[in-house]
Amino acid sequence: MTTVGPSSALAEPVERVGRGWTAALSLANGAIWVGWFGPLQILLASQAKDFAPGSGMSKETMLAWVTGVGAVVSLVANPLFGALSDRTTAWWGRRTPWIVAGSAGGALSLLLLAGAGGMGTMTLGWCLVQLTLNAAFAAVTAAVPDQVPRLQRGAVGGWLGAAQILGVVGGTGLATAAGGIAAGYAACAVFTVVGVLPYVLRYEDPRLAPRERPPWSWRTFLAGFWLSPRRYPDLGWAWLTRFLINLSNSLVLLYLLYYLRDRLHHHDPDEGVLILTAVNGLTLLGTVVVGGVWSDRTGRRKPFVLWSGALMAVATALLSAWQTWPGAIVAAAVLGIGFGVFTSVDFALMTDVLPKATDRGKDLGVINVANALPQVAAPALAAPIVTYLGGYRVLYLVAAVIGLVGAGLVSRIRGVD
Repeated sequence: MTTVGPSSALAEPVERVGRGWTAALSLANGAIWVGWFGPLQILLASQAKDFAPGSGMSKETMLAWVTGVGAVVSLVANPLFGALSDRTTAWWGRRTPWIVAGSAGGALSLLLLAGAGGMGTMTLGWCLVQLTLNAAFAAVTAAVPDQVPRLQRGAVGGWLGAAQILGVVGGTGLATAAGGIAAGYAACAVFTVVGVLPYVLRYEDPRLAPRERPPWSWRTFLAGFWLSPRRYPDLGWAWLTRFLINLSNSLVLLYLLYYLRDRLHHHDPDEGVLILTAVNGLTLLGTVVVGGVWSDRTGRRKPFVLWSGALMAVATALLSAWQTWPGAIVAAAVLGIGFGVFTSVDFALMTDVLPKATDRGKDLGVINVANALPQVAAPALAAPIVTYLGGYRVLYLVAAVIGLVGAGLVSRIRGVD
């Protein structure tokens, strides 16, 4: 194993990480996103379409329930496993054991989903996927403030963001090309395990000495999950910015397959989702690393988050105003440009406002609730809008307004430029 980063697990990192470390961690991150988005983009929607007839509910409602319940599990799992990794004193370090256990558990859970015979096993399988992959994701995320100095985090966040979108594209591609629902789940499961191996086998986490572990009690452990916005206002505003922009993005993605099938009448909706995801991914890849590096060099975060969020709102509004296949392609491209910059710079901004080194994993887990909570809120908001309140035109207009408000709130942060 190669040792990277500070010698003490709680020291503020000052030595820059190398390209190999960044590439290995990015690959691990991308593998986790393959395990999430192969199901979210294609497989869960296809299963809901198969299971809905005779169930008494529409495919949209079934998908909303399954993804919503899974997102509730994610809300709890990410900060919980982040907090547990903060206290881990294993020989492998604080984070690596959870990356290994989480990715392996995620692969097994995806295989359970492959054999689902109805909504019950489908829901159970997706909840287990969320539980296990969030354990791995919490550890991967916490490795950055553990080992990367502040003025390199935009660049590293950019590469993690690039891996994230490649994971989304790769998961969608695997789910589409595998030739069936079960084969799609199996392909995603294999990639999820294989993708984390270079990082966990080659690089060693800083180990937490037993004397550095915070005192244990259930009361202090549970109380630590509340990060008071009054005590940490910058963290509060940063969290709300991320939540609203991710909610907007979740509203766009949730019914994308059905939007292409039922509104645009695309001849092959599965292929259409893959094409839009690829277009979005290409433009995102063009800006995600550049945006992070540029932010590091200027030492500023807020202007990048503000203008990228505004651009994403414009792209979302296009889906409302220009409901054609060419309009969807243009919207996907513009959304990728904005989301690329937002992904890398917002991640760096979040690590800049963390309160304490002892709780990096837990605090980032609480911050990552802003990624998972939109998955709960989006189905509850989107289903009635699509069904009763104006359809997809109104849905995407609402999403654009939410994203624009979120972008504007970053100006309230005071401790980061």
